[in-house]
Amino acid sequence: MTQTPENGAGEGDQIVRLSGMRGMIAGKMLESLSTTAQLTHHAECDATGLVALKDRLKEQGLKASVEDILIDVVVEMLSRHPGINGTLVDKEIKLSKAINLGVAVALPGDLLVAPAILNAGAMTIEERITARRDVVERARTNKLSVTEMMGGTFTITNLGLSRVRFFTPILNAPQLAILGVGETAPRPWLHNGEIAVRSIMGLSLTFDHRAVNGAPAGQFLTDLCMAIEQLG
Repeated sequence: MTQTPENGAGEGDQIVRLSGMRGMIAGKMLESLSTTAQLTHHAECDATGLVALKDRLKEQGLKASVEDILIDVVVEMLSRHPGINGTLVDKEIKLSKAINLGVAVALPGDLLVAPAILNAGAMTIEERITARRDVVERARTNKLSVTEMMGGTFTITNLGLSRVRFFTPILNAPQLAILGVGETAPRPWLHNGEIAVRSIMGLSLTFDHRAVNGAPAGQFLTDLCMAIEQLG
């Protein structure tokens, strides 16, 4: 690309314009950060039982990922913490009876979308697994409905295959909260009064402090960790 005073590009530099879908996503992220009061809580939990449950389900013929099982637990926790599940629009908090669970999906071209599994709270784990795979596949083939793209009430974004333990996910506004899932790795952990190597998962909950205070957000994350640790 030719260097010009306007773009400041040197020889061999590449200029990537934020246009089209990528520009729209960038604009929504900036809007989210500039119009909401975002705060993130972090926690670790013992996911050894979750990993073991995944293996047992596979032996029983049900192929479930760590994310599938985590989604199952999150849906249960959202039903117990309705103040986390909803949206904030025009100074009105809408706490949703339905749990429309957004799942972040990476797309080619460094793009990211978060379609919702609609009414996930009314599904069995088998139905949610099928629904998650379906929305992920349709996200990758650009076949999502407007409701699936815009109707989420809570979102999960997963970096579990990376070395990132904690991060600060940006709210999928106008939703009230988003859960970031970090790596699960073997670490020393106090288990039944003894130090043992366990599979430890990092979790990060970003929430809109205008609608959700720190204590209830912290209680949701604490209860989520406890529920994960009771699996297996």
